[in-house]
Amino acid sequence: MSRYFSVDEANDALLTISPLMDAIQAIRRDILARRPEVWPVIEKAAGNGGSKAASRMAVNFEQLDKLVHQIQDMGVILKDINTGLLDFPALRDGTEVYLCWRFGEGYIAFWHEIDAGFSGRQPIDTF
Repeated sequence: MSRYFSVDEANDALLTISPLMDAIQAIRRDILARRPEVWPVIEKAAGNGGSKAASRMAVNFEQLDKLVHQIQDMGVILKDINTGLLDFPALRDGTEVYLCWRFGEGYIAFWHEIDAGFSGRQPIDTF
């Protein structure tokens, strides 16, 4: 069974999650910035045992994995790592919906039906 968040609980969880998302976005930027430098090394390293650049990238991926799992372990769904899109399962009139937050937003300001996705976000005052 899913954990369901109230709006207040989701906003409280953001106090913990926001710094995690800051770190995730920083790691993502670092990985993308190093991609042109590291990809040829990774291809070469597959046959000869590794390199410093590949080792640094592996550390980034391990840290990224740890942060993502910390968020998921709270019962929150990470929908898109590139935009930092999160969904918090919630109940609205007995129906499961998502409270929706995107990296950079200060608080939970939107919700949507499960099938509606990001494009179906509605203001939280209609929740």
